[in-house]
Amino acid sequence: VGAIAPATTRVALRALKRRRCLAPRRASTRARGDAVSDAREGDDDSDARRLRNGGGDETFRERVARGQLWLAPLTKGGNAPFRRLCASEFGAEVVVSEMAFARFLAKGARVERARVRRHEGDAGDCFGAQIATNAIEEGVNAALIASGEFGADFVDLNCGCPIHETWKRGLGAALLKKPAKLERLVEGIASRIDVPLTVKIRLGIDSSSQARRIAEGLENAGASAVVVHGRTKEQRYTKAADYDVIRDIVRERNIPIIGNGDVLTWYDARDRMEHSGVAAMMVGRGALIKPWIFKEYRERKCWNPTVEQRVGVYYTLRNYMREGFGDDELGKRRFDEFFPWHLGFFCRYRPLPEDVFGGRPLDDPLLQSRLGFAVDGEVEDDLPIIERLLRCESEDAHLAISEVLWSADSVGDAMDKLETIAKASLEGWRAQVAAGDRGAHTDTIRG
Repeated sequence: VGAIAPATTRVALRALKRRRCLAPRRASTRARGDAVSDAREGDDDSDARRLRNGGGDETFRERVARGQLWLAPLTKGGNAPFRRLCASEFGAEVVVSEMAFARFLAKGARVERARVRRHEGDAGDCFGAQIATNAIEEGVNAALIASGEFGADFVDLNCGCPIHETWKRGLGAALLKKPAKLERLVEGIASRIDVPLTVKIRLGIDSSSQARRIAEGLENAGASAVVVHGRTKEQRYTKAADYDVIRDIVRERNIPIIGNGDVLTWYDARDRMEHSGVAAMMVGRGALIKPWIFKEYRERKCWNPTVEQRVGVYYTLRNYMREGFGDDELGKRRFDEFFPWHLGFFCRYRPLPEDVFGGRPLDDPLLQSRLGFAVDGEVEDDLPIIERLLRCESEDAHLAISEVLWSADSVGDAMDKLETIAKASLEGWRAQVAAGDRGAHTDTIRG
């Protein structure tokens, strides 16, 4: 490279990156300062976006975009014990943290720091810290904290969150309103950090017409990959994800595109990857319902755990929460904040073998379907009583199950206690649900 004439140096380096399967950077419509540009191009290690924690000559693309199933950033659900369950027990390879507000992270807020902190066993092979910001300086500062202090392998910029609290701050999906400003934000952050910057977007605000332009701008600005949730902000989760638009983006871009939306089973992920050509898939709600989806995806077959195996999974999460939160009174309060919420998703689990439920059109996803208490091939009255308890949507039931798991000495002890409370209270809880009253904690299930 040193022998190449200065006028052609940048072109040659970009070609070199493409040959190495690196995430390329196209010339931006707003030229960077010469000093920044020269420094980045002269530093091969920085320009190649090597991951911080191992990998040798592996590039970012090779680490995260070879057909894996990513764990999505999950509000409340992306706590460290749940990430550990997905990664350590079921083999999630790429894990992204819960979203942290960059401004408060940079100011040292304890809650925000906890959200992006990497822990033993909870990060898979590659850990990304997601931040929300609309300002370059606070984004850079937050990214440097996440990577330098907490060991994030890459940083993800949230440009898709539709929640009002995020929207009114001008964050999340609000960034899609002004694509040129978003490009400047991404370029400003990516040029000043030494780990890859990915960007998670939706297709737009109320239309997908700008999605391809936005993705192009993000690549030009220096994003190492783009995660595309195939819905608009206004659609939230009410429509099927549009993998046709995602396919168009994939065909036009040179950086990895990660698909997101409507993944409940391993074959959902496979079918959407094959249709769109994405480099990897990301799963959110599907993982909250059954964390073992990563095991299924890796093994390319469904795992239908017995009731006792399911209780064992939930008991393992309880153990991770006791280790992470503490087994004292404060730890119990944190457990009570999270575990019943998780049960609001766990109760949606149903066995969905591909030979019965596979082959559905992409615009009629299982995740958008109303599955009955018993599904095809099951008879409700034949289900074990603990299975019926685990499927109960009553939040009072979730509180009772949580108490049992917290106090149980073993999975066998938990099974005995769950059978006891099911015999005593399940009929009443199910009547409560049938009457439209799920219990005291009305916001357990989100998304």
